This record gives sequence, C-alpha cells and structure tokens, in this order.
Amino acid sequence: MEKIDFVITWVDCNDPIWQSAFHSYLPENRCTNDVRTIRYRNWENLRYWFRGVEKFAPWVNKVHFISCGQIPEWLNLKAPKLHFVKHSDYIPAEYLPTFSSRPIILNLHRIEGLSEHFVCFDDDCFLIDKVEPERFFRKGLPCDKAALNTISPYGLFETNIIVNNLCIINASFKKHETIRTNFWKWFSPQAENKLLRTLLLLPWPKFTGFYNHHLPQGYLKSTFEEVWEKHEDILLHTTASRFRDISDVSPWLLRYWQLAKGSFVPLNVERDGINPFITDDSLDKIVKIIENQKKKIICLNEDEKTPYEAAKERINAAFHKILPEKSSFEK
Repeated sequence: MEKIDFVITWVDCNDPIWQSAFHSYLPENRCTNDVRTIRYRNWENLRYWFRGVEKFAPWVNKVHFISCGQIPEWLNLKAPKLHFVKHSDYIPAEYLPTFSSRPIILNLHRIEGLSEHFVCFDDDCFLIDKVEPERFFRKGLPCDKAALNTISPYGLFETNIIVNNLCIINASFKKHETIRTNFWKWFSPQAENKLLRTLLLLPWPKFTGFYNHHLPQGYLKSTFEEVWEKHEDILLHTTASRFRDISDVSPWLLRYWQLAKGSFVPLNVERDGINPFITDDSLDKIVKIIENQKKKIICLNEDEKTPYEAAKERINAAFHKILPEKSSFEK
C-alpha cells in the first residue's frame, strides 16, 4: 500500500495580527471578492479533527497542517506524524500574505515531503468513525464519484469559478474521447442516481459541469505538477489573488482534471459521508449523526443563517462525546 498523507488548512480569524493584515489588504472595490465572515469563522473544534484522524485513520503517513504561521496553543509540534507548514514555506513570497484558500491549495505540490498520494481536508471535514486507506485510494488512484452536471447560476462567485475551471478542462480534453476511453468509470454503478444525468448530458460536445461532492478528496501530487506545467499562467493569476476573486480558478480544477483524464477509481464517496448545512432545523440531526457515528465522515457547511454560537456549543459537545481523549497531536 502506498503512503497516504493528509493535508489540512486552517486559519484563526480571532488573531488580532491576522485581522490587522486582513483589513490592511482588503480591496476598496469588493464587488469581485468574496470576503464573507463564514469563509474564516473559527469553530474551535480543530483538536477533534486531529483526534478523529489518530483514532479512525491510524494508518496515515503524515499530517501536513497548514496555516499562515498561526499555531493553536494546544498543538504538539513534536508529534511524530505532524508536519507544520507555513504559507511562506511553499508559496512564493510575492504572493503573500494571502487570505484565499485557493492559492494555499493550488500550490500544495510544493510542500517539502508531501507524498504522491494525499487527501485534502477543509477544517470543517471530520472523521467520526473508522476509515480504511481504500476509502481514498485504490490501485494507486484517487477514489471519486464521476458524473456530469450542469451549471446552476446560484451565486456570482460560485458560478464564475466553475465556468473558469470548465474552460480549462474543455481546452485540455475532448469530452467524448475521455468518456469513451473510461466508459466503465463514468457509467459505474457507484454513480447510482447520478447515472441518468450523465447519460442525458452525454450528447453535448463539451463538459457542461461535473457533479461536486463536499467531502475530503484524494489527489495525486503529479496531477498538480501536470496542471501547473500546462496552465502555469492561469494558476499564477489565482495565486496572486489575495482574496477570492471571480476571475480565479478553484482547487476543484485539479479534481476535474483527474476525472477528465480518467485518473480515478469510481466510488460512491457519499455512502459513508455526509455534508449537511447547519441550520436551526438540522442541528438536532447533525448532533445525532456525530454522537451515533451514523457516517464515517461529516462536512459541516454553514451560511449566513447558521446559528453559530448555539451550534458550536452543541456540535463540539457531540465531538467530545465520541473523542474525549487527547491525541498525540495535543500537548
């Protein structure tokens, strides 16, 4: 079995030094930038991410913990599997500081010692039950759910970014050729209820979109290197954006590339994972999912209507119920 690393990015928005830098670089014209509070909010449950990794994925090779230099006061930097990475360790200095996750993730391949096979986590994605390496990689390839989709204009920033990603994919791959070459990957039973959508969208000559899940995703470092080699100018443009901008591409470009190239093994990644939005109506259900470990992976999504304070208290209490013991990543 190949070595598999985990990568997680994190920011402490309560840090006054970070806040000062954030506001000093904030552009006056914000119509093209996404600077909503929910992009940076700290739920104070990072320690449960580390506890979940140690308890439910003890096979992980290394955890690359990425921040702008911020270190949680409880984090044990001497933990055997921890690699603490500052943005300045791998992102060129002229693009720092950055307040967008896109440059931080698009440049991951530059991290010293990162394995060829790695899983990228947002800090709102948690392991809440045992997972095996085969959940993320099989036969040396990332596991993913391949399905065609259409673009839904549900938000200025989200829609523009998807279009930008698709422009690169369609310039780099011939849709019908790649699907024909990897037919049984695209029409695998693992796609389940997404199969019909893929079939109906097949006649269109170009990729009109990909089905997106919101769970930890496995990547090949060589995929990052290949996309950078072929589209360096575009990726440098996004790397230069200190805040999320509608002209960016997003890290989903790397996932789309793996799908279009056929560098994946079909798997219904949502069979053991769930990504609910935190609302007044869903909070009880989310707490029960965590406490009863009804899934193995949970990604907690929020928006402007999320009851932050009440939800943080109850969700963190649920995490503590299943993960009460300190991990080796804690002092």
